[in-house]
Amino acid sequence: MGRFETLREMLGNPQLSLLEDVPPAYIILTLGVAAFCGLIVYLVYRYFNRNVLYNESFNLLIIMVSVVTAFIIITIGTNLVLSLGMVGALSIVRFRAAVKDPLDVGFLFWGVAAGLTAGAGMHTVALLGTAFVAFIYITFFYIRLDKRSFLLIIRYGTAAEADVNSNLTKIKYKLKNKTHGTDYTELTAEVKIKENESAFLEPLREIEGVENVVLVEYTGDFA
Repeated sequence: MGRFETLREMLGNPQLSLLEDVPPAYIILTLGVAAFCGLIVYLVYRYFNRNVLYNESFNLLIIMVSVVTAFIIITIGTNLVLSLGMVGALSIVRFRAAVKDPLDVGFLFWGVAAGLTAGAGMHTVALLGTAFVAFIYITFFYIRLDKRSFLLIIRYGTAAEADVNSNLTKIKYKLKNKTHGTDYTELTAEVKIKENESAFLEPLREIEGVENVVLVEYTGDFA
């Protein structure tokens, strides 16, 4: 019964904590570790991002999430009443922003994990875990850098259909979309090539009846 009486006393007095007051030096150290881990995630996302457009706001959010998660964990670990209040408050939070790229979810979860481990006092785990994930991601980034996926979009007149198909047989492609208009056709195909390998576009542009040829990096989102 002694434990339950102590719990009732603590719930009746929000100023009491389960642990002693956390030293300011420890708080600064913990938040510094969380911010440093978030900075590593930020730099990896900035320089090794595979999206067509780089989102600076989302990248800054990763650092904020790491630091905010860290001081939430510090608070939960030191004060029972505040921890119960935070659990209730966080349960009603709704995030409306849609994350289109699944890889962005991984980066966001990486930032949360760094903040969790740093806030729990496991600074070594936070630093080594962040460094290890960064190493794995960068390694796979360079492994997949040899050939990348692009969308080849060709708009041409109906009379140029045979010549366009003849040139497309010389490259490996996967048809994504083909739109037929009254006097034109728009073809969208996925091709895997090296970044500077675009010589095959010239023969397509020189075909009589071809209006334009566009090559766009393909990230997986297609509409």
